[in-house]
Amino acid sequence: MRKRLERFLEKQPVWSVILLSFIILIIVWQVVVTVGEYPAFILPGPLDVWQQFLIVLIDGRLLHHSFITISEIIPGLIIGLLIAVPLGYLLAKSALAERFLSPYLVASQAIPVIAIAPLLTIWISSTYWARVWVAVLVVFFPILVSSIAGLRSVPEELYDLMGSLRATRGQIFRKLEIPAAMPVLLAGLKVGATLAVIGTLVGEFVQPKSEGLGFLLVTARYQFKTDLVFVVLFTLIFIALALYGLVVLLEKRLLYWQRTPGRVQNSAPKNVRKRRRKSTRGVSVDIRPEGKEAT
Repeated sequence: MRKRLERFLEKQPVWSVILLSFIILIIVWQVVVTVGEYPAFILPGPLDVWQQFLIVLIDGRLLHHSFITISEIIPGLIIGLLIAVPLGYLLAKSALAERFLSPYLVASQAIPVIAIAPLLTIWISSTYWARVWVAVLVVFFPILVSSIAGLRSVPEELYDLMGSLRATRGQIFRKLEIPAAMPVLLAGLKVGATLAVIGTLVGEFVQPKSEGLGFLLVTARYQFKTDLVFVVLFTLIFIALALYGLVVLLEKRLLYWQRTPGRVQNSAPKNVRKRRRKSTRGVSVDIRPEGKEAT
């Protein structure tokens, strides 16, 4: 039964499996609320959350605060990417720079971001940019590590090949290092895209500005509007999934040259594969060891 179910789910589109899992989650959620008889301010049901979602959507609060948060996430992600990739290239290529900077970079990750956020409020006069830089701090390290790992994953034989072809430093960077490092770098960007949401939310918790989903979440918590808390949480999940999906689309666009093992084997045109099958028909292969004759 289990294997049949697995085979059935493997044949279905991805979106249908996700939709099915979401429906199961809603059913389990409602069963827990009904059986446990929890009050709405402890654990609201799916219908309560849906009604609150319609209320904040119609009055415009959800869209307004979501737009503020997204306008802080995107710059934070882009700035973190623009800082992490060049620095990762420097650390991957220079052993001296790695020995000099690595201890400070690792030590910076031991400090909680929520402890640095108040300092950014003091150092940066703009509340908006203080929130953005909190997101930058969260996004920076995963992208940095992935860029270093991607650049160091290039085999030395390929560098020797480019040297034998008399490729310039710029040609090696464009034709070899960028394509080779791109899969690992995009994997780090996927992680950074989701962490940017967390960083921005931390910034909105700390920074004194009555805008953003973080502010809406804190307000709902103080007012014991648990259904509104769930609405904000689901909105943040949707934003994170959307950013992750954009990176996946970018990955498919940039890494179009990659093929799965099954596709590589069957990548020849149909007419070529037919000729291969015809040419192998009726051919017997003798695999007996030497010195042994057929009886």
